[in-house]
Amino acid sequence: MDDMGKEAPLRTLIVDDEPLAIERMQVICAELDGISVIGTASDGSSAMRLAEKLKPDLLLLDMTMPGMDGLSVARELGKSESDPAIIFVTAHDDFAVEAFDLEAVDYVLKPVGLERLKRAIGRAVAQRGKRHSAQSTWLDEFWVPHRSELLRIEAQQVDQIDAERDYVRLHVGDSSYLLLQTIAGLEERLDPARFIRIHRSTILRKDFIRGLRHEGLGVWCAELENGEALRIGRTYLRKVKAMAGR
Repeated sequence: MDDMGKEAPLRTLIVDDEPLAIERMQVICAELDGISVIGTASDGSSAMRLAEKLKPDLLLLDMTMPGMDGLSVARELGKSESDPAIIFVTAHDDFAVEAFDLEAVDYVLKPVGLERLKRAIGRAVAQRGKRHSAQSTWLDEFWVPHRSELLRIEAQQVDQIDAERDYVRLHVGDSSYLLLQTIAGLEERLDPARFIRIHRSTILRKDFIRGLRHEGLGVWCAELENGEALRIGRTYLRKVKAMAGR
């Protein structure tokens, strides 16, 4: 971000159990506006002690470390008075669900590139001052594996969500992405003012529904903005009709 330097830089703690990874992060951070590295830690316990002493604004936090791992560090810091922002930096893409459960700012895959970390830092700077204000408890974004990185998708971009065993498929326009999450678990975290479940295997964004159609014999379908029509499960029909004021 071109204007990141207008505010005081985020006081940043780098946490990684690999010395070369810490060194690489320090080199990259030196090229970025908006942050100032105030310390490094090579394990979770050390990170907790330093965070308590230094009160950083941001942690660049490795996910997998011996002893106390990154998720545990983030959970404990979330209970603390300082509650710094967290950007996970990891070689593994299978902890994304846990990461956004902890309201991490971003989830960056190794090897870390300058531009990718710059985007993550930009998000942390943009969120400054908002972390302790009243916020919605509903999910407003997803991280999904895509090629060699995790793609961030805003909830308002998702048209349809389909269950596929232990996964859900997020439909965004003509694209779709798999996320390791059950549809029941996801439904509990989606804003009911914006999303509605119409079938045991389908959730729709409400404004993606163009209308409802009665097929006879008690069967109803939801007509979608893309021209498709999906059958509404009997269990969900009353709620869907109530949404339409019927």
